[in-house]
Amino acid sequence: MNKIAFLFPGQGAQYIGMGSKLCENFTVAGQVFDEANEALGLDLKKLCFQGSMDDLTKTENTQPAILTVSVAAFRVYMQEIGVKPDYAAGHSLGELSALCCAGGIEFTDAVSLVRQRGRFMQEAVPEGTGSMAAVSGVEKEIIERECSLVSKGGNIVVVSNYNSLEQTVISGHVKAVNDVGEQLKSMGARVVYLKVSAPFHSPLMQPAADRFRDVLKKYSFGEMKWPVISNVTSEPYPGKDKIIDYLSLQITNPVRWQSTMEYLQNSGIDKAVEMGPKAVLKNLLRSNKSITVFSSETTEDISLIKKKFDSDASGSKKPANNGLMVITRCIAAAVSTKNRNWDENAYQKGVVEPYRKLVEMKEELVKQRIQPTNEHIEEAVDLLKQIFNTKLLTIEEQNERLSQLFNII
Repeated sequence: MNKIAFLFPGQGAQYIGMGSKLCENFTVAGQVFDEANEALGLDLKKLCFQGSMDDLTKTENTQPAILTVSVAAFRVYMQEIGVKPDYAAGHSLGELSALCCAGGIEFTDAVSLVRQRGRFMQEAVPEGTGSMAAVSGVEKEIIERECSLVSKGGNIVVVSNYNSLEQTVISGHVKAVNDVGEQLKSMGARVVYLKVSAPFHSPLMQPAADRFRDVLKKYSFGEMKWPVISNVTSEPYPGKDKIIDYLSLQITNPVRWQSTMEYLQNSGIDKAVEMGPKAVLKNLLRSNKSITVFSSETTEDISLIKKKFDSDASGSKKPANNGLMVITRCIAAAVSTKNRNWDENAYQKGVVEPYRKLVEMKEELVKQRIQPTNEHIEEAVDLLKQIFNTKLLTIEEQNERLSQLFNII
């Protein structure tokens, strides 16, 4: 068995009935809900199992509900399987779930904190002031540039989530988000405006961040049993002393989920368990075949994880698909390389078009479930070189990046 990570979802994973199957089959899951009910003075179990979606999606309810389901899934996993992770990471709210399960925050403290966090975020801006939109089909640098061009005169829009190579989310004032969204659509991007109650992970959340910092100062924290990766830095917490700073900054800073996944991949993680409702994080990683993600919501999920881990422990394991990993790394290198060429025509032909070809190549290989040939890899590298040349990288820089790329073959 190689390395394992635990992943914890954030807001947006909620649904009526979440956690019910775990509670039906595992006493320890029901105990988690009982602890949450007592800590909050709220029947969270009834809200999750039988409540209305309108009530569940209120931010102050959603956050403790998702954290509770995540901790319930974690405790069931530890009882039934018990294999500890090498790393843990959580998406936005999920970072608090990750810290809780690693021992950094007591559960009753965590469920109280996220309820307050949700309330602060909801109250940070008047209703109808902010908006968010998910963007795909265009490079993050273009999205960042358009946000920068539109953000002026108190009209703010920023990148709030670097979710994957295929998806970036923007957040800010309604008009600013709409303006950037329409401009990106004209460039061929797919833009989906999200049904959210506030512009999360943007400067508009500063009042919430300030209030949350003041609350965090009243709590005590413990050292973590395994490394937990921060959304702010995409690296593990150096220790419990950074919990207040990182959790406060996280509210206004972008969620760097893609670089977090790259950190896990580069650290040798090849399996992950999503601790919580739905499979949002599993879906974000659907095109990344180097990390296999398991859900943990049902008895069947737990049995599948146990079977897979037992199989790996006995030495039965599929060979790694390094060819697909090379293409994935080419896409990552294309996105993460700084651009120095602002000629629109050159950028369109030398960056946007080859980048789309790279993504389409990978999607087609994954769809057909075939291994990349040498010709596929050569084409991917040629497309990456074209992007490097257009972005005006020096030969030395190109050679260094290509050397890093081929170290995985």
